[in-house]
Amino acid sequence: MKMKKKILVVDDDTALAEMCTELLNSRGYDAEAAYCGKDAYVKAKNNNYSIVITDLVMPDMDGIELLRKIKLLNGQIDVIVMTSYATVSNAVEAMKLGAADYITKPFKRDELALIVDKILQMQSLENEVDRLRFELELKYKFENIIGESHKMKGVYALINSVSDTEANVLIQGDTGTGKELVARAIHYNSMRKTKPFIKVDCASLTETLLESELFGHEKGSFTGATRDRIGRFRMADKGTVFLDEVSNIPFPVQAKLLRVLQDGELEAVGSDKTLRVDVRIIAATNTDLESRVQKDTFRKDLFYRLKVITINIPPLRERLDDISLLTAHFLKKYCKKNNRNIMGISRPALHKLMYYDWPGNVRELENLIERAVVLCKTNIIETEDLQLPSEKRLFSTDVNGKTFHDMIDVAERQIISDTLSKVNWDKEKAAELLKISRASLYNKIKKHRIQTVRDDI
Repeated sequence: MKMKKKILVVDDDTALAEMCTELLNSRGYDAEAAYCGKDAYVKAKNNNYSIVITDLVMPDMDGIELLRKIKLLNGQIDVIVMTSYATVSNAVEAMKLGAADYITKPFKRDELALIVDKILQMQSLENEVDRLRFELELKYKFENIIGESHKMKGVYALINSVSDTEANVLIQGDTGTGKELVARAIHYNSMRKTKPFIKVDCASLTETLLESELFGHEKGSFTGATRDRIGRFRMADKGTVFLDEVSNIPFPVQAKLLRVLQDGELEAVGSDKTLRVDVRIIAATNTDLESRVQKDTFRKDLFYRLKVITINIPPLRERLDDISLLTAHFLKKYCKKNNRNIMGISRPALHKLMYYDWPGNVRELENLIERAVVLCKTNIIETEDLQLPSEKRLFSTDVNGKTFHDMIDVAERQIISDTLSKVNWDKEKAAELLKISRASLYNKIKKHRIQTVRDDI
């Protein structure tokens, strides 16, 4: 049942106070009266009022003093002051002290009802904004980034260290590793969290459109500019701009971006008026920016301005220990989304996930699990529910970026994991099959951080 909004009417004119309360109660509110300022203050301390409507001129405590006390007591209570023509100047003072509105006596019943309705609608909108902001903060708390591997713990430590600073951050990682999630976690754990987080996809726009998107433009500054546009930097004032795939910013636009970083100044396209903005910049890239600098396709001074702090997001193939955690998380998420009741994933199916090299990273795993949840015909996901390209196994002939020792380690890890899986993690039997001592097997399990499949998935 929806709770009625509580309203307090304060006036030493008992007839007027009772008329107001009857009006408000007839409109579905829970209104009561107080006939002096002191009594009203006591009631305000002991009740959760949404609005207090008070006369300005009262003998024991006037409306201005009551307004001050109520605002100190609870700044969320909106106060409407009632005034006569002779005390309009007092109403102006009350507005300066935080009154939400005022009404001049004598007034019509509908006048008062209209002001109350307007203020309660505004409170409802503010509460909804607060709720959505709270949900965003919960969603992007860095604790909610999934992973317990050593490399991910290093990422968490960096997020925790930089969030409450003003330092620019460069996030590096392959496509699908979760760079935007990290950027949002930094913003929503920072002092700027109540201000906008504005994302710009630098890879999807032409030079002209990107410049306009970032800095805004004036009407008629180029073909198609049919109206003024303020641009993403001004939208994000006091907040954070996230430049996704920053390596794609054309060289001419980089100079204007550098000026924003250095001086907080910009000009819209087609304008000579200098504007100031206060933004924090978080950039992300899936390429080697340093090599772009060496090839003179990315400004060196901009590069160093962006990479005050660098966070490297490891690819999923380097954090295989996190696959069971991520799988459990995505199972829960997509069962809820698709109204399915999948109890878990079989050991062979999870092992299949563990031996794949995940070129699409966490995003690929997430898409795979959602597909499996939708198409699974039983309440357990089996290997046949997971359609993975067989040529993308960890132990492959792909040598790009891998040293000889890297490939040996990958092969050794996979051979040991396969063997342990076949014998249901009987280490003595596995050591016997591999023709190595149990001590050697234990050392290799520890070296490669091989974990048994979790039973709680």
